Amino acid sequence: MASRLTYKSKQLFFVLIKISLVVAAFYFIYKKLTKNSDLNFYDFLLFLSKNNSFSLKNITFLIILSILNWFFEILKWQELVSFIQKISFKKALEQSLGSLTASLFTPNRIGEYGAKAIYFRRPLRKRILLINLLSNFLQMGITTILGIIGLLFFYRSYNINLSINSLIIIASIIVFTLVLIVFLFRKNNFSVKGFPLEKIRQFIISFPINKFVLATVFSLLRYLIFSFQFYYLLTLFGIDISYLNAMMVVTSMYLLASIIPSIFVFDVVIKGSIAVYLFSFIGVEELISLSVVTLMWILNFVLPSIIGSYYVLIFNFPKNNN
Repeated sequence: MASRLTYKSKQLFFVLIKISLVVAAFYFIYKKLTKNSDLNFYDFLLFLSKNNSFSLKNITFLIILSILNWFFEILKWQELVSFIQKISFKKALEQSLGSLTASLFTPNRIGEYGAKAIYFRRPLRKRILLINLLSNFLQMGITTILGIIGLLFFYRSYNINLSINSLIIIASIIVFTLVLIVFLFRKNNFSVKGFPLEKIRQFIISFPINKFVLATVFSLLRYLIFSFQFYYLLTLFGIDISYLNAMMVVTSMYLLASIIPSIFVFDVVIKGSIAVYLFSFIGVEELISLSVVTLMWILNFVLPSIIGSYYVLIFNFPKNNN
């Protein structure tokens, strides 16, 4: 009887944890939308209601773009995980959206690593953590490469005036960063997310090249989709700008936002501040920039996390979890 009571107590505690995760995610979403000092939520809703461009057709198209964004993220996860265990698209969907909800309020989405790992048996979890690290590195790599290109074109196109002191500071930061990277990579005990660099290097070398390339392609497709979605939202707000000019600003914004550590739920604040600054060079009003960033966050993270809350609530540990 005592062991049975203990088992029931554990089950109850497990259910309470899942409910707590979902409640915490919804609370942070609510807090971010209603307590944003840069954009009043009611002003945001009023601004949207006055914009006649948001027809059912346009809203449907925006949601389709969000679905495609996560479709390729799920495919990427399914492809990478198949290196150690084949999973169905449905399982990859459950793991991707469930981990999004569970990690929404954690710093730099660090909770995603543990959330995805517990979907697998214990002997596989360390390799799952490494695969998730590789997945994020690939997406970050695409963001960095396209962001640097966009930032260079942005600098040349809009003749941003930088003083000699500013140039010296920027050059010093770049040199210091490069020296630091070289120094850390030469140290044998250097680790990333708790994994020794040598272990990560060996894992990447052993990873099948075809899966690596395909995952990179999925990362690129995701980037092209959500960056186009950003551009499409600008046009809905009446901004007359070419796609290439918009991409210079959008790619620069995502690069700058990605290198600033933050709690993920406040990612929208950072992107909003950077977007306001960058888009001011092309005459976009602050309210429009903040509204687009907020809508991007709602479409690509809030809505998927609502779906993911269902997967959090029905989650059970894998069988044969020795």
